[in-house]
Formats: sequence, structure tokens, C-alpha cells
Amino acid sequence: MNLLSSFLPGSRNGPVTRQQVILSYAVDWFLTIALAAVFYSLDKVPGFKRDFSVTDTSIRHPYAVYERVPTWALVLISFLAPLLFNWAVNLLSVRSKWDAHVSALGLILSLAMTGVIVQFTKVTVGRPRPDLISRCNVTEGTVDPPYGLSTWQICRQTDENILKDGFRSFPSGHSGFSFAGLGFMAFYLAGKVHLFDNRGHAPKAWLSLAPLAGAALVAISRTMDYRHHWHDVLVGGALGLLVSYFAYRQYYPPLTSRRSHVPYAPRDKNAARAGPILPTAREEEIPAVRYTDVHEESDGTDGGEELREVCLQRKDHARHDPQVLLDNTTQ
Repeated sequence: MNLLSSFLPGSRNGPVTRQQVILSYAVDWFLTIALAAVFYSLDKVPGFKRDFSVTDTSIRHPYAVYERVPTWALVLISFLAPLLFNWAVNLLSVRSKWDAHVSALGLILSLAMTGVIVQFTKVTVGRPRPDLISRCNVTEGTVDPPYGLSTWQICRQTDENILKDGFRSFPSGHSGFSFAGLGFMAFYLAGKVHLFDNRGHAPKAWLSLAPLAGAALVAISRTMDYRHHWHDVLVGGALGLLVSYFAYRQYYPPLTSRRSHVPYAPRDKNAARAGPILPTAREEEIPAVRYTDVHEESDGTDGGEELREVCLQRKDHARHDPQVLLDNTTQ
């Protein structure tokens, strides 16, 4: 067997070389790496610091020196664990190097996009954390100015990083990253077990939702450490889950598809020029189509879209035959 054929699923437009595939996804990898670079750059930005009141009890919680989920643990939970787990599932199911590639690309894209959105929001919103007063280390007896609020300039904290981080409560980065990584893992697993196959297997649902439970525990730990308000955790988690689904759908079909367990076929320039395969109202611009000899009835589980891609193909010779076009559109 050709090594390339074991690496890639078949192309509908002929063989695809390894170089073509690598170049077609170079932009994806470049964008993902660029997003990661932007994320780390935004961390260096001083950011906006919102005014606050020293009598606000919601920001007078103690500063936790040791977090329940430190940064190194977050990397393991949101990146390494989903990456290795997805590869293990791939090995036990489809055994495709192509699936391993796009699962890693989708996971990293999910984390990179979430990181940029979360970090950009943090530095522009500047919301105080629940432990801000403890971080600020204000002088005893300090009060707000008459008819106004206090600013960060009343703080005596000598560590600039601790003080800067005290104004980055919204949204929660830990929550966003955990749901971005484990959320992608949940969608990947749901596709492999065909969660929405209209058969209603409860074990499939529990198995697919298990990663989200881990992400929820990470998010809850941020409120236990008084690093975030509950609003920060809720928005961060929802953002991470939404981005993870977006990244997943870039490379995998819908979870309702009968082929949800395999990624989309590799890109190639011939497929990009193929154009639409269904007839439109303008016959002179779009070639007519007809059913091939291989026809399969849909069971309703995939909405019919996937079968049309398999059972319909372009027939250029029928472009100017009105009768063929009429027959095709009425089948």
C-alpha cells in the first residue's frame, strides 16, 4: 500500500501529493501559531485598570498564593490530556494519521483563538478580581475620595505583575482554556461514537460529556481560590466551548452525520475548482447533474446532504440538454 494513501483519505479528484496537502494547511498552522504569539504579546500589555471602592466586599477576599489549578496543571488539562486522548481514540478506532493531524490542528486552533479573545477582553475591560484589595495592599484606614472611587494608584503593592493581574478578572482564562481544550475533546469523542445516531444510547452521552465535567471543575476552582467572580467563570467557559465547536467544525462533519467519525478529506486544488454539484436556476452557468448508478436511500440521520455528495456528480455533456436537466431536477 502506498504510504501516502495510508496517511490520507481518498480524494474524489485523483491522487493528492504530500506536498500539496502540506501547503494547503500551511496557512492554518501559520494562523494558529500567529494567534498563540498574539496571546503571549497581550499578556505584556499593562491594560486598563477600572476604578473600585475599598468598601466593596466582593473584592475583599484573601489572596491565594497557591492555586488549586496552577498554570502548569492547566496546560496538562487543556492541551496535553486532550491531545494524547484524541490520538489514543484515533488509534483504537479509525487508525488514521490524517485524523491525528487534523485533531491536533483543531485542538491548538481552539486554544489559540480562545486565548486571544480572552486576553484581549481582559486587558480592555480591566475588571478587579475578588482578591484585589488583598493584592493592592492599601494603607490601613484608606477610604474612597468624596463622591468618587479609588484608583490603582492607592496600592502599595511592589510586585507589578501581581497588581496588574488583579485587574484581569473578566473573563476567566482558566475556564476558557479548559472548555476550549476539553470541549474539543468532547466533540471529537462524540463524533467517534456517533452520539446523535437516533438510537439514544445513554452511555455514549455520558462518555461524551465526561470531559466537560472536568472543565467545569477547573472553572469552579477559580471561584474557590477567589480569582474570579462567577460571571467571569460563566462567560469564559461559554466562550471556550463555543470556540471549540467552531474549531472542530473546520475539520470534521456535523455530529449528526453518518461519517462524523472521520475528518473532511484533504484539500486539493482540483476539489476547490469543482464548484457546486446541484443545479440552480441559471442553466447556462451551472452544468446539469444527474444520479449515478450507485444510489443509496437516506435513513434520515444525516439530512440527505452526505448522500447527495456521494450519489450526484457533474455531467458536462448534459449542459445544453433541457430534457436531461428537467429529468434530473425532478428525481
